[in-house]
Amino acid sequence: MCFWAFSFIWYKQAFINLTPVPLVFFRLVVASAFLSLIMILSGKWEKIRPKDLKVFALMSFFEPFLYFICESYGMTMVSSTTGSVIIAFIPLLTPFAALILLKERINWFNITGILIGFGGVLLVITDRNFRLDSPAPGIILMFMAVISVVSYSGIIVYLARNYKPLTIILMQNLLGGLMFIPLFLIVGLKDLSGITPGWEVIAPVLKLGIFPSALSFILFTRAIREIGIVRANIFTNFIPVFTAVLSFFILKEEMPPGKITGILIVLAGLLISQRRKPLKKLFKH
Repeated sequence: MCFWAFSFIWYKQAFINLTPVPLVFFRLVVASAFLSLIMILSGKWEKIRPKDLKVFALMSFFEPFLYFICESYGMTMVSSTTGSVIIAFIPLLTPFAALILLKERINWFNITGILIGFGGVLLVITDRNFRLDSPAPGIILMFMAVISVVSYSGIIVYLARNYKPLTIILMQNLLGGLMFIPLFLIVGLKDLSGITPGWEVIAPVLKLGIFPSALSFILFTRAIREIGIVRANIFTNFIPVFTAVLSFFILKEEMPPGKITGILIVLAGLLISQRRKPLKKLFKH
C-alpha cells in the first residue's frame, strides 16, 4: 500500500514531462522487464495452461489496461490525495463482489471497520466545510478505475490458486503492454515529440514500473492467497493515509488537524475490520 501511495506522487512528477499513454506504456515495459529478470534469476518459470489464457487476458484487460487508462487520465484532473481517496472505495465494494462472485463470507467487523475507515478517509481530503473540490470527469474516471480493480481482484483469486504471484503479475504486465501497443502507436508517439530524455523523465517511469506495478502486485497477490480478497482489500484504506503524509513532505501539500484526525480514524477502522473474534472473547484472553 505504501508503494501504491507513492504512485500518486510519482504520477504528478511524471506528468511534468509525459502524457498518460506513453507513461503507462513505458511503465508496463519496465515492470515486464523487471519481473522477467527476477524469473530468469530465480528459475521459477511456470507453464500457462491453454484454458487459462482467456482468464489471464480478461484479468489484464481490467488491470492494468482499463485501470491505468482511467487512473492516469483521472490523475491529470485531481490531486494526489483526492485520487488516492477515491481508490479507497475499493474495500467498500469488494466484500459485496466477493459475496456474489466467490461466496466469501463477510462479518460485521469487516463492514463496521470499512465504514469507520472510510469516514476517516473523508476527513483526510475535505476542508472544514466538508467540500471536495474536484472536476467531475476526473472523479468519474477514478471511480471507473475502482470498478476495474474490484473486477480484477475477483479474477485473481482464481489464478492465485494455480499460479505463483510472479507468474500472474508478469503475465498481467506483458498482456497489458500488448493491449497498449495500438494506443501507444496512435496517440503516444505524437505525445513524445519534442521531449528530451533525461533523468527527470526516466526516474518516475522506473519507480512506477518497479514498485507499484511489480512489487506491490506481487505482495498483494500473496496477501489475497493468505488472508482472502475482502481482508486484503481493506488495507487499501492505508493508501490515502500514506499519500496524504507523502504529499505533505514531497509535494508540500497542507496537513491540517482534520487530516491528522482522519488518518487516526482510518487506522482505527482498519484494526476493527481485521478482527475475527467478538470483543468479549478477545477480552477473556
